[in-house]
Amino acid sequence: MQHDDVVWSVINKSFCSFKVNTKTQRFCKNEYNLTGLCSRASCPLANSQYATIREESGIIYLYMRTAERIHFPKNAWEKVKLSRNFEKAIHQINENLLYWPSFIKAKCKQRFIKVTQYLIRMRKLKLRRQKKLVPIQRKIERRETRREEKALIAAKLDTNIEKQLMERLKKGVYKDIYNFPQKVFDKAVEAVEVEGESEEEESEEETEKEIEREVEEELEADEEAETGAHQFIAADSDEEDSDDDEMEYNDDSDSGVREETDVSSNFESEDEIEDTVPSSNKSKIAKPKVTKKLRKRPKVTVEYDEIENELEEERRVESVR
Repeated sequence: MQHDDVVWSVINKSFCSFKVNTKTQRFCKNEYNLTGLCSRASCPLANSQYATIREESGIIYLYMRTAERIHFPKNAWEKVKLSRNFEKAIHQINENLLYWPSFIKAKCKQRFIKVTQYLIRMRKLKLRRQKKLVPIQRKIERRETRREEKALIAAKLDTNIEKQLMERLKKGVYKDIYNFPQKVFDKAVEAVEVEGESEEEESEEETEKEIEREVEEELEADEEAETGAHQFIAADSDEEDSDDDEMEYNDDSDSGVREETDVSSNFESEDEIEDTVPSSNKSKIAKPKVTKKLRKRPKVTVEYDEIENELEEERRVESVR
């Protein structure tokens, strides 16, 4: 048999591992304590008949201990599961603690109410959004921020967005609905003006280049015409020199040959000359020199009348030859 008065006299006046002394009051740390205070009525060690309320993983149990089972630690506490319905749970407490002291019965009901209240608050907090504590990795964050900045610089989002907005404005997507900020609008107007000026400059440069090309082509044509005229004049002078040489050569020959050569000038070909001249004098006749053919001259129209006359004379001489 346990003597509760002896146990309490020892615990109250000497050392207890569950006792906590403060300036105003004493508290008990034993998990089976009904009130949490160190007193004779609420001490679980000094009372052989004792009852309390405990919560395990959201379920409330009624723990009871009697003097007959106090010597068996394994079977010392009888555990009864209480209903989730408040009224049914109170009815269970009253049934199980029917002949127990009123102090223990009242404190068990009070503890049951407190436990149900904090369980309701826990469920509400669980359903709410909760802040989760996450450890900060500063090195990784710095690296990611640097990469993001570089990606933004490479993407040029601001310029691309402005271009797309300007294209939509030009197409008339927005019409007169939106009011754009003045700074952005001024920038867009300046960009359009710069583009128009650059296009005008390019068109002016192209026109200047075309004019220069036309002037160069005209100068080249004039130079070719002048060079062609000079070539015709040089060719005529060469032919005149060759005619003079032929005349000198014919002067050195006999008088009869001179007459015959004069006669031959009236005929159109050398065969007719052979028919008119006797056979004895055929060997003495000097055949005219064969002049080399002139190279093909470029076809150039010259406005001078003198050059045209000279060309006609050349054609006559060649037809005679």
